[in-house]
Amino acid sequence: MSYLEKYDSIPVENVVDRVNLVNKGVWTDWRGFFKELRENRPIFITPKFVLVSLFPDVQEVLSRQEVFSVKLFAPKMDPIIGPCMLARDNTEINYREKSIMKTMLQLEDLPIVRKKAGEIAKASLDKSAATGKIEVVQELGKYVPVKICGDYFGFRGPNLETMYRWAKATQDDMFRNLTNDPKIHEASVRAGQEMRDYLTELLKRKKAQKGISISITTPLLSEEISFGKSTSSAPKDIFTRLATTEFASDIHFDDSKILTNMSMLLIGSVETTAQAITQALEQILKRPDILSKALEAAKANDDKTFDKYVWEALRFNPFSPFVVRLCESDYTLAPGTPRETRIPAKSVVLASLGSAMFDAGVVTNPDDFSVERPKYNYMHFGYGHHTCLGEHVSGVVIPEVIKQILLRPGVRLIPGDQGKIDYQGTLIPARFVIAYDK
Repeated sequence: MSYLEKYDSIPVENVVDRVNLVNKGVWTDWRGFFKELRENRPIFITPKFVLVSLFPDVQEVLSRQEVFSVKLFAPKMDPIIGPCMLARDNTEINYREKSIMKTMLQLEDLPIVRKKAGEIAKASLDKSAATGKIEVVQELGKYVPVKICGDYFGFRGPNLETMYRWAKATQDDMFRNLTNDPKIHEASVRAGQEMRDYLTELLKRKKAQKGISISITTPLLSEEISFGKSTSSAPKDIFTRLATTEFASDIHFDDSKILTNMSMLLIGSVETTAQAITQALEQILKRPDILSKALEAAKANDDKTFDKYVWEALRFNPFSPFVVRLCESDYTLAPGTPRETRIPAKSVVLASLGSAMFDAGVVTNPDDFSVERPKYNYMHFGYGHHTCLGEHVSGVVIPEVIKQILLRPGVRLIPGDQGKIDYQGTLIPARFVIAYDK
């Protein structure tokens, strides 16, 4: 039987079994499950949440922030990093802070960020070259964005292990703790407080040491921090930009807001970037013909073409299969169509970005691997009002790391289970070992 046939065969009053079946489909066979939904029940109301699977309907949900809000994130985010734009819709906080952070994350920096990401990845690959293998998740996927967090964002952290822990604990709670496990939340709150303590000390020194280079050693800080004017080869880091910008008195962006937004840069960059690098890389390596073409573009230093292979590969195993929204009031989705559906107020809505990218009504031949797709076919960084703030930074870091991996001679998957991504019973890659020639 199909998923929907099994679902319909379960008595309506048996909520647990119905929800468990849906969860199984979402988490173990998302492409097959959502294909069935797109074809038969594109707006699927379950006892616990609503699944939205078609491209235009996902767009509609993510374009109606006054109806489909991010309010559910606030109880998890506020105790950790304070009130932030990610958990606010149509508010002064969202409008002001997103604008300020976009100004700080200048597009002019991207070539330098990409170059730096490539250098970091290459150094890590060189270090492992003698073994002919490298573990992608930790040694590249997480390592490169953490180093970028230090070199470009200006948030180096006390050590790698702590930065990894802070990033994972907060991500696990804010975006993955769908059952509201209190232990996961407690770990996130602890990580958030540690992070804020660290950033508070660093902010004091950045404010006090404008224009000079200093060496800092305290119980929280042990690093070399360079302050100075931005040049074409060395842009001022984001933390320094924030710390040294003098905002008008009526622009409410104080030190507390700087700490909140600096925390968000770490939280939003490490885990998701690692997942995207790992999963896109595997999809390319699984396709010898695609690997050959991608490698040709990489060797030619044709980043525009190469990047298309990365984003298309990621479509087949995206790092965010859906995003969560709360329906604030009764709303009719897809009005005037055969699938028109009334969504009750207070419904939890899962808008499936992954499913939307396979909607044949918008995406031509969705089951084929094609680099000729228009950019609007992709929803890797979300859509609409809450499109990821870091989309442009991640947009160069992710493909550049994969490019450096593919440039290694003889890069390949290891045969058998050893060469598969190990999720260790979760939904997030924990280990992925690949081989290349020494």
